Amino acid sequence: MFKYGSFAIGLCFLLTSAFSQSPAANPQSGDQKALLQEKLNSQFKLTKTTDDKTDVVTAGSVLVLHKDGLLMFSIDTKIPPTSTYKDGKLGMGFGATLATDMALGQAQPGATVSSVPQRKFVAGEKFWMVASAVKDDGVIFVFYSDPYQDVRYYGQLKIPFQKHTVPPADDVMKTIAEVITAQPDDNAAQNSPPPPDTQAMKPIPPPPPPPDAPPPQPKTISVGQTRDQVVAIFGQPQKVVNLKTKEIDYYPDMKVTFIGGKVTDVQ
Repeated sequence: MFKYGSFAIGLCFLLTSAFSQSPAANPQSGDQKALLQEKLNSQFKLTKTTDDKTDVVTAGSVLVLHKDGLLMFSIDTKIPPTSTYKDGKLGMGFGATLATDMALGQAQPGATVSSVPQRKFVAGEKFWMVASAVKDDGVIFVFYSDPYQDVRYYGQLKIPFQKHTVPPADDVMKTIAEVITAQPDDNAAQNSPPPPDTQAMKPIPPPPPPPDAPPPQPKTISVGQTRDQVVAIFGQPQKVVNLKTKEIDYYPDMKVTFIGGKVTDVQ
């Protein structure tokens, strides 16, 4: 079960220790740090968790990981791991592992980097950001995951600066984008206007007219047809004359003679 305060202790440790280890900043460095922090705040919206850190209250940016090997500990571990991005790779160096072991031993006796519940995240996986800070020696991010088999994880990522010199903010943002990017907001994409059409659309021609229906087959009578067949084709005659051995049916434009119930003549 999650113990209240462990996540907060870990978060406090990673942020305060990072600040305390940074050398004093000069005015120009301070300007770059402020500009970089402003860009981070604009690009990455922080996630707010519940007071006991077991759930998300306000969802921020969903982050997409682009490199393998980001280590996170379960949120009931009192000290988070620190992964560093260097030379295109994520890893937790010997010094960071030793420092984390020592801090764990003090905050959580008996716990070590290798013994606490943990998970390595790989490229393509997603999580939240709960804190970010720009210091003289690098940028620090704190991540918070969705539950994996009812366990949430958290961890720290550091993007170090060479020689403790704060580079231009745009250069740092490009490096950060090699590791993490914010997933586009689906709602924003849906609400954004379509791009302007640079070419006039050609008028759509009307559909072709349907083909003419074939003319109906002419009605014909053949000698030998029965009276029922003639009535089925032409309908009932206007006049019928019975002459004992034969019958004459009159239609508007013809007369049909039947003998023995079959057609013998048509006029």
